[in-house]
Amino acid sequence: MNAKPVNAPIPDTSAILLFIKAPVLGRVKSRLAAAIGEKAALDLYENFVLDSLATVEKTGIPFRICVYPPEAEKEAASWLGDRYRFMPQEGIDLGERMESAFLACFSEGLERVVLMGSDLPDLPSAVLEAVISSLKQNDVAIGPASDGGYYLIGFNKDSFLPEIFHGIAWSTKTVFEKTMTVLRDSGLAIQQAPQWHDIDTLADLKALFERSKGTSFDKSKTMTYLRNEGARLLP
Repeated sequence: MNAKPVNAPIPDTSAILLFIKAPVLGRVKSRLAAAIGEKAALDLYENFVLDSLATVEKTGIPFRICVYPPEAEKEAASWLGDRYRFMPQEGIDLGERMESAFLACFSEGLERVVLMGSDLPDLPSAVLEAVISSLKQNDVAIGPASDGGYYLIGFNKDSFLPEIFHGIAWSTKTVFEKTMTVLRDSGLAIQQAPQWHDIDTLADLKALFERSKGTSFDKSKTMTYLRNEGARLLP
């Protein structure tokens, strides 16, 4: 992949984009909701977002919360607090929304931008810090998800490649593979982050609960909720 060493301080012209959905009953975590019910899925998603937000804040890196649908920006600010910077996700599909977010940030003068999802509440802040630092030497960073997608993508302004968002069948097992093909063909220097686990199904949720016991994530909002509701949700 021609990746270069990760050893640089985090630059001031960097930002993290946390992609979230508005917490609306029946509109989030549909596969999880099929197993545990829409109300529990909504409760969990809200905790996922809060834990992800805490992780991003811990890095000390400037960040923005990108909200879908775009008209729910005020609702998200009311939920999470107006001290954060929000921006709408603009576009027909996920690829368009990610591309638009990168372009908006780069047009403002940011040099390095990392976009992450909100379905991996146990992602350590150290992963985000390392990814941002890696973009000092590398053109692109990507974090593969265990389901075949990716949970994180980052670019330098000068190496941004919108083509990776085109012609992709989102939410399929080939997203990461097809994206990597485009990146390799481009000749960019790629930094690959550790594989992580999106929480989309009941099996994913059970695995998260078991592997998090006794870890730093054990005191998170997600784990607290699961301990309180586990007898009902995790048979």
